Amino acid sequence: MSTIPPCPKCQSVYVYEMDALMICPECGHEWNNDENTSDTNALVVKDSNGNILQNGDSIVIIKNLPVKGAPKGIKAGTKVKNIRLVDSDHNIDCKIEGFGAMALKSEFVKKA
Repeated sequence: MSTIPPCPKCQSVYVYEMDALMICPECGHEWNNDENTSDTNALVVKDSNGNILQNGDSIVIIKNLPVKGAPKGIKAGTKVKNIRLVDSDHNIDCKIEGFGAMALKSEFVKKA
């Protein structure tokens, strides 16, 4: 008896086989188990224009962002170099010159 792997999208264990496809009843994801599924687990972060961001990219902030506990926020047009992508609500970690370490949401930035 072969073991059926969990869903690569939602990690559900209730996956079943139908012909050559594996189907997850919880999220509806369908995939071919023979294909390499390592790419489906990769983190994909897109900026406000839909461009895919990668570690080390430079970005520009497109909106004035207020910061709790700081007297001033971060202004639109601020360029940030060498970002790091994380799997979180705020999916970009970076250091902003003159401000310090910061976590940003990708919807408020564009690729430089």
